[in-house]
Amino acid sequence: QVQLVESGGGLVQAGGSLRLSCAASGSISSINAMRWYCQAPGKQRELVAAITSSGSTNYADSVKGRFTISRDNAKNTVYLQMNSLKPEDTAVYYCNADVLRVGVPGSYRYWGQGTQVTVSS
Repeated sequence: QVQLVESGGGLVQAGGSLRLSCAASGSISSINAMRWYCQAPGKQRELVAAITSSGSTNYADSVKGRFTISRDNAKNTVYLQMNSLKPEDTAVYYCNADVLRVGVPGSYRYWGQGTQVTVSS
């Protein structure tokens, strides 16, 4: 089995910063893409940023220049550095990862439980 555990959320004032972490554990052979999503109350979950195993990244237009996604492959961990936060960034942030499990053919997508980010004005 594979688990993704997020951490780093919290309450911050507008203009502040937070760093989210998402660590994958379990019977992992390798991890392909890793992603961060956000879901605000009453809205659909949407992609914030993604990173491939080789480090290529892409971002939602709303966060370009403010957020940075990175990963540590040795630790099976993905990060989201969030700077210049705005009240509209308030949401639950989820990570997911496309995981190749030891002894199991194929890639499977796993999700974390989410971490709340609240930005006050």
